[in-house]
Amino acid sequence: MNPIYLLDNFYFISNMLLPTAQTSNFANQVYRKLNRRLLPFLVCLYVIAYIDRVNIGFAKLTMSEELGFSDSVYGLGAGIFFIGYFLFEIPSNLILQRVGVKFWIARIMIVWGLLASAMVVVNTPMQFYILRFLLGIAEAGFFPGIILYLTYWYPAPNRAKATATFMSALALAGVIGGPISGLIMTYLDGVATLKGWQWLFLIEGSPAVILGVVVALYLENSPKEARWLTETERGWLMMQLDAESMQKEQSGHIIGFNKALCNGKLWLLSLVYFSIIMGLYGISFWLPQIVSDLVHQNLLLTGLLSAIPYCLAAIGMVLIGHSSDRHNERGWHIALSALLGSFGLIICAIYLSNLPLALLGLSFASIGIMSALPVFWSLPTAFLSGTAAAGGIAVINACGNLAGYLSPVMVSWIKSLTGNFTGTLYMLASWLLVAVVIVLVKFRRAP
Repeated sequence: MNPIYLLDNFYFISNMLLPTAQTSNFANQVYRKLNRRLLPFLVCLYVIAYIDRVNIGFAKLTMSEELGFSDSVYGLGAGIFFIGYFLFEIPSNLILQRVGVKFWIARIMIVWGLLASAMVVVNTPMQFYILRFLLGIAEAGFFPGIILYLTYWYPAPNRAKATATFMSALALAGVIGGPISGLIMTYLDGVATLKGWQWLFLIEGSPAVILGVVVALYLENSPKEARWLTETERGWLMMQLDAESMQKEQSGHIIGFNKALCNGKLWLLSLVYFSIIMGLYGISFWLPQIVSDLVHQNLLLTGLLSAIPYCLAAIGMVLIGHSSDRHNERGWHIALSALLGSFGLIICAIYLSNLPLALLGLSFASIGIMSALPVFWSLPTAFLSGTAAAGGIAVINACGNLAGYLSPVMVSWIKSLTGNFTGTLYMLASWLLVAVVIVLVKFRRAP
């Protein structure tokens, strides 16, 4: 039977059964419910995840000196997280698709929370490397799993804004984590014989364990299980998602994972993501050190000032994600955001010794880099579905996050050669320009 005929009848039946569901007011009502139920909780999870991933940047301010770790040791330890992350990302996301979100995300969070807290026992570089590597293994699958999870609830026209809201956690983690980290390391240093950096890991790792239990009780695997939606709302949403899935099949979307691996777009997107992540972790791991040098090692002031770029980035992410959905445009939004990020890093490099201008440059960089990311994740799902989407998203995220290893290692190496961050900032800016060129050449007309 003609698939187009089936699709037309599918829409006809849905219109007969759910006449009120065709109004924009009804659709907005459903999406408001989704937004209230899912997004604040998912944002909270990602805030905790990202703080546990990058709080090593604040811990370094005293940890390296007290343990005798050089910048090279720190750079390798910060980056080795992503080797474990890379190795286990793809199998983790494929397992999530099989066993469901509730169980797998809960498992991830509990294990990573315990390992993040275990950083308190680090005394040697080898212990540092091992725990960071294990933390990467534990967290593998969380981010691509949530990106995949959003496709279970939001059709494509609404997905960039939802993804942007979720990924605003990157910026919120900086807004929240910076001041809290500064307070912990300033006022708890020496309490109960623990150093400030030890309290930092202990306190900031514990919420992941608690929230892991909450995930198992709070999240549903799909709209089919969502009893907080009415039967009509649930039926309408599932029909929207099913109709989109049928349209994808008719438009030549890649369904199988093996076919996705043979598609050149997948690997180009991996390179784009790698380039953006180079900039992201260059800022995330080293921004506290840059600011600390400018304010003469004042930990509390470092935490407060480090929050400014992230605060502005949180606003920019949501606004640019909304603009991308409203105009149904992805390529230019990604390219111009990455270009702003590159410009910000160059400004910071030029005025590195000037606190206000350096912060202005870091703010532009944070807004651009972090705003490019949520819109970027609309590109893979524009041509991948099913297992190809689960595996493809994991491949892109795994390959891209190798930059999380390379970025801090290269930054520490260049800084050790030059004695400052100027050369490293130019290097990170150049990687963002690579992303700009690829997107404008290959994905400018991406839906």
